[in-house]
Amino acid sequence: MSEPRFETAPLPERDYQRHLEEGRFMLQRSRSSGRFVYYPRVAEPRTGATDLEWVEVSGLGTVYATSVMRQRDPAANYNVALIDLAEGVRMMSRVEGVPPEQVRIGMAVRARIAREADGALVVFDPVEGGAGASGAGATGAGAAGGAR
Repeated sequence: MSEPRFETAPLPERDYQRHLEEGRFMLQRSRSSGRFVYYPRVAEPRTGATDLEWVEVSGLGTVYATSVMRQRDPAANYNVALIDLAEGVRMMSRVEGVPPEQVRIGMAVRARIAREADGALVVFDPVEGGAGASGAGATGAGAAGGAR
């Protein structure tokens, strides 16, 4: 049997995948600056600090940008979305639980760990009546319409 895909990844990515496999959504945070880091790495991008620790995060976020990936029948359309997390990082994922055409910039979402054939990954579900990660609604480059 082959090893899971993350076994050959660099150490920070392996740790991230291992946390997901255990059912925990964890991100790195610099002890010195308090800033969260995503994508997993060995040093904080701004300062180069190597004091990164793994911290469980809220999973709350706001859709920053979204695109519908249209498929030929019989495959279903899906969306690709950029999500601003409450912790201040942005990640690419998808929003499930609603048709891809109904995903909107500014939509409040909550992370969920999904299991697929090649491992665990973070996807998002809409939060009813929520304000999202920042409560700010549709602002920034994603609101200009170019990322729909």
